[in-house]
Amino acid sequence: MYDADVSLTKTLRVLVYSDDREVRGLVLSALGSRPHPDLPAVEYLEVATEPRVFELLDDASQGIDLVILDGEATPAGGLGIARQIRDEIFNSPPILVLTGRPQDAWLATWSRADAAVSHPIDPFELAMTVIELLSAAPAGAAAQ
Repeated sequence: MYDADVSLTKTLRVLVYSDDREVRGLVLSALGSRPHPDLPAVEYLEVATEPRVFELLDDASQGIDLVILDGEATPAGGLGIARQIRDEIFNSPPILVLTGRPQDAWLATWSRADAAVSHPIDPFELAMTVIELLSAAPAGAAAQ
């Protein structure tokens, strides 16, 4: 399940977008600094605005390995941002969207996100989903 090529010395960078600091805090506390012992440590970039999401993704030196977007954020929802990332960012990192409820999974499909977890956030489900996405990502993809 885990990519043996992922270097345990490389720090993974995860961008977490929500206009609500409590949602960002829930994500960070659910995942911790190392979601799985077979993965490197994780550094989080907390973002509260859509323009900042794109600034960080456009800056190749940031080396983002995963993007977590709150679909309930305002004024720019994470589902629309996910779709825009897929349209505008070449070789974008994996995207996880947080949907308002399980029935909104179809919106995650529309957004072309790689995975979705619904509110209220279940820490175990979130961690397992993030581990799968980070494990499936090509080693060193963020450095490209």
